[in-house]
Amino acid sequence: MENRIIDQQLDRLRDKLLLLGGTTERALQRAMQSLTNRDSDLAQNVLREDKVIDEMELEIDRLCIEILALQQPAAHDLRFVISVAKITPILERIADHAGSIAKAALILNTEPQLKQYIDLPKMATNAAEMLRSALDAFTSEDAEASRRIIKQDRVINKSYKRIFSELIEMMISDPSITNSAAQLLFAAKHLERIGDYVKDICELNVYLTEAAFIKHSKGK
Repeated sequence: MENRIIDQQLDRLRDKLLLLGGTTERALQRAMQSLTNRDSDLAQNVLREDKVIDEMELEIDRLCIEILALQQPAAHDLRFVISVAKITPILERIADHAGSIAKAALILNTEPQLKQYIDLPKMATNAAEMLRSALDAFTSEDAEASRRIIKQDRVINKSYKRIFSELIEMMISDPSITNSAAQLLFAAKHLERIGDYVKDICELNVYLTEAAFIKHSKGK
């Protein structure tokens, strides 16, 4: 009976984490849409939904504490609860970065549109796909998939460096676009940080599956 109770609670915890992950991914996608489509109403919606994500984080925190205190899980179950407790604030921080992109969109939407948004939409797509894949790997407890996703962060880093260089060149050649270009730089940096956070999630996936810490390992 006790085993069934903890299994039910762990399933509930997993479901809540995946719901938070899906909501966070949607916030990222909508934030980028608000920027590329110059949709200020959508940007405001992203900012309003941040409170919902904060509430979801607190709910997961409470459930983790409840399971640890009342069920005293061991071995794999304990690693699962610890992993969820660590992944939850990471997802909340990713959502914060999405909110910052939405804020940049609100500023950009009042400025003349640049001829191009560089590689930002593709960079955002890669970040969202990494996040989705990381959550799938968590659900299936696939450590090898997590390691592959970690390597994908290199693509996002390359995109960031390319965008940074291109925007700097544009500002030098046309100082009048400095404000808009700076906001795009901020958005690119937020996406680069999201890639780093997804790597953190994948490292926790490996910990859950293999009880191995790879955070500072060269051979991730």
